[in-house]
Amino acid sequence: MSTYRDFTQRGAVLKTVGPRERRSHLSAPRVPTVGIDIGGTKVMAGVVDADGVILEKVRTETPDKSKSPKVVEDTICELVLDLSDRHDVHAVGIGAAGWVDADRSKVLFAPHLAWRNEPLRDALSARLAVPVLVDNDANTAAWAEWRFGAGRGEDHLVMITLGTGIGGAILEDGQVKRGKYGVAGEFGHMQVVPGGHRCPCGNRGCWEQYSSGNALVREARELAAADSPVAYNIIDRVGGNVQDITGPLITELAREGDAMCVELFQDIGQWLGVGIANLAAALDPSCFVIGGGVSAADDLLIGPARDAFRRHLTGRGYRPEARIAKAQLGPEAGMVGAADLARLVARRFRRANRRRVERHERYERYAQALRSPSSVRPTQEPPS
Repeated sequence: MSTYRDFTQRGAVLKTVGPRERRSHLSAPRVPTVGIDIGGTKVMAGVVDADGVILEKVRTETPDKSKSPKVVEDTICELVLDLSDRHDVHAVGIGAAGWVDADRSKVLFAPHLAWRNEPLRDALSARLAVPVLVDNDANTAAWAEWRFGAGRGEDHLVMITLGTGIGGAILEDGQVKRGKYGVAGEFGHMQVVPGGHRCPCGNRGCWEQYSSGNALVREARELAAADSPVAYNIIDRVGGNVQDITGPLITELAREGDAMCVELFQDIGQWLGVGIANLAAALDPSCFVIGGGVSAADDLLIGPARDAFRRHLTGRGYRPEARIAKAQLGPEAGMVGAADLARLVARRFRRANRRRVERHERYERYAQALRSPSSVRPTQEPPS
């Protein structure tokens, strides 16, 4: 039975669990939940069961009018209500590409959306009448890989997501480490080259300027714009239009053996390995999981990263080396992780929902008795 559209129409609101959230995934109810992955270009939503299986998935483009937070909220609600028509959903998890506060209630800053201190959790839970959990999309992806993917069985895991930039997350003993203010894991903005390439964050020499999708495309376009002999193949592929050079095209040519594209992945991979070695010195995890769109290059990227990691690891030869693995869940990882984290706040909804339904049924019986001419008119109000 799908109930929250009815509750929304009646004006009923269930508040989110907040500080009483159940923290163990082992004790969370095995109920379906919705996970939502919000990016600058797309909003993807899916119903996910307790085993991480996607029962149904829908997606839409991020609204052009995303300068208005309400427009994005409207899109999220439409997707959730669409899914709720066919599934009994008990909570909603949001993975947002931005900084989320430690209480996981506000999006402090989203680079691709106009969210600035946006109270997303409370706004959505009021409209959807189910508990809502909000987290950074790298955190939700890392949770999914730890629960169902490449990080299963690891007690200290670091995830690095390589896309337009670099995101990251830290898990220890089944807990996502978010830091005092909720913004831990922003590895992409560690400075690796003082005075290096300017980063959109305002600083220079950030790690993501040397090991990310943007870095890969920037280097290829610079070589093509300079009419370098090594770039003739890719120039021919895009008909001389340098702006048509994209990450997927570079990956395709590298797999075909194009020397320049292979070398670009080696450069990106080496910078990736250097950053991983720095993180190992600081965090000492047992496993690094590499995800994001750029990781689709597989060993073209991961191989050079492993080599550079071994060369730059502090105390190399005298300490255990962390495992470096490619993420297994692909672009759905953030959605699956958000849904699974939402299961931690679903228990209270189940109890409150059951009480609300039982109360509604009592009033229905009472009203039926009043309408029936053959029945004895009740002499007292129905129990509350």
